[in-house]
Amino acid sequence: MNLSNSEILILIVIMALVTFFTRLFPFLFFKKQKTLSPYITYIGNYLPYSLIAMLVVYCFKDVTFFTFPSLIPEIITIAAIVFLHIWKRNFLISIGLGTFLYMFLIQTIF
Repeated sequence: MNLSNSEILILIVIMALVTFFTRLFPFLFFKKQKTLSPYITYIGNYLPYSLIAMLVVYCFKDVTFFTFPSLIPEIITIAAIVFLHIWKRNFLISIGLGTFLYMFLIQTIF
């Protein structure tokens, strides 16, 4: 399926608008409430950590533990991510530099 440049541009604009409105919706919906319900507060407190845990499980689903050098880049990257997060306490730095390091390792060294 080959798309023309205008079709690609239309798809990008549609995806950007949908993303924008899904981000805007909670602010419009909860704007009038002074306090949030306990359910929404609970989701806001625990969902980011559960999503990170699901991403970790998803990333390790295809790792074979008994072939060389299968687990080495993953261990190096996890150690770097843990160190960065303890040092900087910033999810964006930890995830961004961890992703960069992992891609560097599997593309150039392993």
